Amino acid sequence: MAEIEKITGEPQAGPRGRGRRARPVSETPEVNFEGGASEELTEKVVYINRSAKVVKGGRRFNFSALVVVGDKKGRVGVALGKAGEVADAIRRGGELARNRMVGVSLKDATIPHEVFSEFGGAKVLLRPASPGTGIIAGKTVRAVLESAGVRDVLSKSLGSKNAANVVKATLKALLSLRTREDIYKSRGLELNKRAAEPKPVEATA
Repeated sequence: MAEIEKITGEPQAGPRGRGRRARPVSETPEVNFEGGASEELTEKVVYINRSAKVVKGGRRFNFSALVVVGDKKGRVGVALGKAGEVADAIRRGGELARNRMVGVSLKDATIPHEVFSEFGGAKVLLRPASPGTGIIAGKTVRAVLESAGVRDVLSKSLGSKNAANVVKATLKALLSLRTREDIYKSRGLELNKRAAEPKPVEATA
């Protein structure tokens, strides 16, 4: 059984009155995911947007939901679901995100090294942190990091606050992470084991 967590993303600026405007995330019932025998996925609704189309007789509304899905063990996926109802948009977004899950390189509960990523106008900086620091991040970046399984990290979101771009910039940063083993393997080198610690020299009389 998967755990559902709703997180409201940063507000997007838009014209007043008619047109597109953000909608707060509403309560969503718990959903069961079809996965492996012991696989548990966490789905987080980062942002819900409502768009309106003027037709004869009134306006027709459409909803889009930005959903992040992860197993908190190094796999995470992001997708945007669109439908005429909020519940259908969330469901479609969750299905697409589960199909697009990718693996990221982690080092224990943090990331292996510092990374800076850009997507559109969004810029995200991630830095590894010592155990017990927690996730120092905004709501949008936190949703991706928690779903991937990161528990200690320092982050800063620069530039645009558009939720979709910030999420994709964060995912791009996680995908660019590489561990020492991955770097050595890509260069065709063997990772040398740590040399044995020298024995203490006995004091002579």
